[in-house]
Amino acid sequence: MTRKLSFYLAVGAVFASLATGVALRAEESLRIRPLVRDDTVLVSFELADAYNDEVREAISSGLRTTFTYDVELRMHVAGWVDRTVATSVVSTSDQFDNLTRRHSLTRTIDGRIAEAVITEDDLVVRKWLTTLTQMPLCQTTKLDASRDYYVRISARAKPHGASLLGWAAAVTATTKFTFIP
Repeated sequence: MTRKLSFYLAVGAVFASLATGVALRAEESLRIRPLVRDDTVLVSFELADAYNDEVREAISSGLRTTFTYDVELRMHVAGWVDRTVATSVVSTSDQFDNLTRRHSLTRTIDGRIAEAVITEDDLVVRKWLTTLTQMPLCQTTKLDASRDYYVRISARAKPHGASLLGWAAAVTATTKFTFIP
């Protein structure tokens, strides 16, 4: 019985360390940079390792490939549930046409088309799907001075067979900042 228990504990420890490793890798892979400028909270982010062989194969097969980012600005509240200040959903899609060898790229923010581009350049596709620069998230009038906030982003990819970081179906990361007007 003791051997069985120690075996289960060892297996549990291995799974726990693997899960921790995936979470740490996700934090390193999804880089978030909040910035307060001109009375607006701007968010930039990059999902560094997501444009992998599985994603490239899905794109080259002609499947519409979409990366969806759920962006939240939250205020840390000690001893209580953190308050959500602002949210946004950003989707970046690539529809590759095998005949013309062109990528039709679309970016939507909260369901509205923000940008659309047609390109043949794979580097443009990679940047389009995995990077966003200075997206306005909310006005600073919604923030309290000298409070701690954090931006949390969850990223996922479609088709579902295309994983972002090896075997993670979704990647989540947070970055903290203090609002000082």
